[in-house]
Amino acid sequence: MRLRWFFLLLVPLVGCVSQKALDAKSLEVNTLKRQYDEQQEQMKALEQKLSETRTAAEKAQKENAELESSLAESDTERRALRKRVDELAELNKELSRNTEKLEAAKEALEKKSAEYESLAKSLKDEIKNGKIELSELKGRMVVKMKDKILFSSGSTKLNKEGQEALEKVAQALKDVQGKLIRVEGHTDNVPLPTDGKSEFASNWELSTTRALVVLQLLQAQGVPPNMLAALGYGEYQPIASNQTAEGRSLNRRIEIVLAPSEQAPSAQVAASVKKAPAPAPAKPAADVKPASGVKPAAKKK
Repeated sequence: MRLRWFFLLLVPLVGCVSQKALDAKSLEVNTLKRQYDEQQEQMKALEQKLSETRTAAEKAQKENAELESSLAESDTERRALRKRVDELAELNKELSRNTEKLEAAKEALEKKSAEYESLAKSLKDEIKNGKIELSELKGRMVVKMKDKILFSSGSTKLNKEGQEALEKVAQALKDVQGKLIRVEGHTDNVPLPTDGKSEFASNWELSTTRALVVLQLLQAQGVPPNMLAALGYGEYQPIASNQTAEGRSLNRRIEIVLAPSEQAPSAQVAASVKKAPAPAPAKPAADVKPASGVKPAAKKK
């Protein structure tokens, strides 16, 4: 009887303790679940942050690589630029040296000889009036005269004005030493008339004859004949275009060239042959009428 009452009292007690324990465990489970959920959220946040950090790190690494590459390229470019600057500096030095050489050469070319200064002084009025042009380059002096001052169109007869100018040139040339005086005739490219009115078959013959006429006057005025030579170039040595009247006028000219005496054929022969046989008597020159008012040089007795 007592044992029955004991069990009857024990059953409610056991049920009561179990419910409290279950409630406690339930509370504990809920707490743990909440903590777990919070930790999961924190874990996700950490993973997100880690992912962002990795992305930032990769980006920084990429930028760093690009920067290093850019720095390497900049360094290469800097070295190349430095090399180019050095090359340009050397070229500038070379240019400066060449400029000095050119200036020295130009000064030497422009330096006028004593003969040039003397001739320019003697012919200053003719040069001033445009009748004569005087130039000198590398020891080669040229007295240039337009043919209209010397000759009428197609003629080989000296005009009075041209003869007077040539006489002054002759006076200035007759005392020149160590020069070959070469008279050169030039024309434009206009053909001579073919109707029989011209005594010349070509401009070449006309230019040669005019050169001989000028040579004869220089000789008659006292220029030593062994210094004289005559050449005709016709239309084949123009100094201007023959397409214009002005250019053709410039091409029609007589040039008296003073060249170094070494250019004379006799000087070249003398340099190569020690002993030469005596020359045969010279044959009379071609039948060229002397210029009006010019007497032939007197023959030596």
